[in-house]
Amino acid sequence: MTTLNRRTVLKGAAAAGVAAFAGPFTGLLNPPTVAAKPAFRDLRPVPDLRDNTVRLWVPEGFQYRSFHDTATGPITLDDTTVLPGRHDGMAAFAGPNGNVILVRNHEVNNPVPAFGPGTPYDAMAGGGTTTIEVTRFGEVVHAFTSLNGTQMNCSGGPTPWGSWITCEETVNGPDVGPDFTGVSNVPLTERHGFIFEVPAGGQSNREPITRAGRFPHEALAVDPRSGIVYMTEDNFEIPSGFYRFIPTTNPMESGHLENDGRLQMLAVRGIPNADLAVTQPMRATYHVDWVDIDDPAPTFPHTPGETAPTTNDEAIAYVGQQGFDQGAAYFSRLEGAYYDNGVIYFTSTQGGGPVEPDLHDPDQGWGNGWGQVWAYRIDAQVLQLIYQSPGPDVLDFPDNLTISPRGTIILCEDNVDDNFIRGLNRGGQLFDIALNRLAGRTNDEFAGATFSPDGHTLFVNIQARNGMTFAIWGPWERVRV
Repeated sequence: MTTLNRRTVLKGAAAAGVAAFAGPFTGLLNPPTVAAKPAFRDLRPVPDLRDNTVRLWVPEGFQYRSFHDTATGPITLDDTTVLPGRHDGMAAFAGPNGNVILVRNHEVNNPVPAFGPGTPYDAMAGGGTTTIEVTRFGEVVHAFTSLNGTQMNCSGGPTPWGSWITCEETVNGPDVGPDFTGVSNVPLTERHGFIFEVPAGGQSNREPITRAGRFPHEALAVDPRSGIVYMTEDNFEIPSGFYRFIPTTNPMESGHLENDGRLQMLAVRGIPNADLAVTQPMRATYHVDWVDIDDPAPTFPHTPGETAPTTNDEAIAYVGQQGFDQGAAYFSRLEGAYYDNGVIYFTSTQGGGPVEPDLHDPDQGWGNGWGQVWAYRIDAQVLQLIYQSPGPDVLDFPDNLTISPRGTIILCEDNVDDNFIRGLNRGGQLFDIALNRLAGRTNDEFAGATFSPDGHTLFVNIQARNGMTFAIWGPWERVRV
């Protein structure tokens, strides 16, 4: 049988920075173990149980089923919603009868009518979330719209109290000029660039958490001990920041996130505007401080019915610039985030390359690397690099991430060539979990990876105009995921 072998053992290197800390991924400090790769870890073509078409390559013994494939034609949900595409970030929760509840983003841009029933946040915004009850084997039981009228819902994060917080990766609104698409924002009725909470299995109140900032949100992770929300920013052309939102009311006590609190941005102690997008020594370690953002949710002056004088570039930089003016650190395109055992892990899609000559790169994006994985150790207030890609053949533009029940970081690639789901284990090995083999669409990105609460199934999306969701299961313990 044809197999594919692209697993790479990470290169060991000395720790660098102001300090070294033990942690879940201390294996990355050690020299690589040279050993033969077991054949069962090789990826191989496996037919989709939905219709026997090969859409993924996965390891030996694994199976999968796809569902909600909008390429097959209009899909109507139980509440009459015509399912949109652009399936993106997602989280899994325990459902009835051993089933799983998925809350799934749809990253739809530009002014278009909102999908689904109910009163949307903005009647002319086509993003939002759908909620699906599904078996552990990818069989849909029930599905409906849970949030509509938002825009560019990219990723987000689950909360310890049982909800999904979805992130708008935009600052569009009637008060802002056209974005990179050149399409007018005049038809929009509300400001965008916020986060929204969606209860698992229920309906969002469709009220933005504006105090958590208006910027191109990507993902977030919640510290269950304090209720503090850590958030990533994905600016394509300019540096991005890493933020935290400190709620005035602890959501661990109230059971929801209230629109009251303080937004802050990470700065490296003693190094104003530290450029963390450039190539770092492996295990580079920095003590950090946090700077306040005084105006987190701006409204820009405009005349209704006319193109706003504030450009999209000006609006998208407004919140972050407040932090950079106080010395906040520069990152390249921050994406996925996940909390695990006192640590926030997050990815930098184009981090880890040569220095950018200036603070604006509209063509290739700001950042010249192939991807980084960072760990913020909350109690120590220490930021540490745990992985940096040496090139696209090893790891190419990591985006969404999750962590398996056994502690392996799961990375979704988003590049222009073949896209993989990769695993980065505690021993410091990077290996392949799945490969996109959609006919004519092998460069469609993976997004929204999330495990069922019992660890049986990895659910993941294909983020494209024609989106779909996969349920993948098999002997995870054998491949050490």
